[in-house]
Amino acid sequence: MKLNGNTIFITGGGSGIGRALAEALHKLGNKVIIAGRRRSHLNAVIAANPGMHAIELDVADIASIERAAKTLIAEYPDLNVLINNAGIMQFDSVDGKIDDALLTSTITTNLLGPIRMTSALIEHLKTKNNAVVAYTSSVLAFVPLAVTGIYSSTKAAVHSYVLSQRFMLRNTGVRVLEIAPPWVRTELLNSQEAEQAMPLDQFIAETMQVLGTDADEILVEGAKQFRANVGPDEHGFVNGFNEQAIALFGAA
Repeated sequence: MKLNGNTIFITGGGSGIGRALAEALHKLGNKVIIAGRRRSHLNAVIAANPGMHAIELDVADIASIERAAKTLIAEYPDLNVLINNAGIMQFDSVDGKIDDALLTSTITTNLLGPIRMTSALIEHLKTKNNAVVAYTSSVLAFVPLAVTGIYSSTKAAVHSYVLSQRFMLRNTGVRVLEIAPPWVRTELLNSQEAEQAMPLDQFIAETMQVLGTDADEILVEGAKQFRANVGPDEHGFVNGFNEQAIALFGAA
């Protein structure tokens, strides 16, 4: 990914990984627009980063997504990078009766949100040079954490969706990237002080190094052991499978 001269929209940019990514990209000379539900958090970020912009967005609300997309296209017509970062994570009990509110909110935010956000902007992004759609998934997409089984399953679904979308956009100018963090010191599960979690600044530094390459998957060193769990030839297998399917069904 080209690391400067972009107009970048980042969901969940008011805290944690989203804020840190926004600040790192802002410092490199990109025009950065962050989004989130909490206006106070957004105001704090843009106050600390003069020149950064913010809009309110609830990725669990399709009407909010559609409003945000219209605003972005109208006010930031050069937008060429979307980073779907917003997400929620809670402990659950997949060995018993599931809390339906937790189930619905997690799937709506973590899976439907990024799919809808990308859908709302994809035709615009197809018209731009150096266009990128990125998704923040997790190493839990590859190795689920059983006590957050629903969260882990949404990240596995995001990974699957990324593979499909990357394939379907292969002949366009839009690159599809997946950022798969390990455990990082953020607000998720109140991990800010967790000694075993990766320091946020270290994660961002390593992530930015990989982001500036041609890699489709943005993996820091500590994430690679989890990614390897699914086997080294996943992309080749998935692409070959889809080429055969297109030949069979005559689609795309």
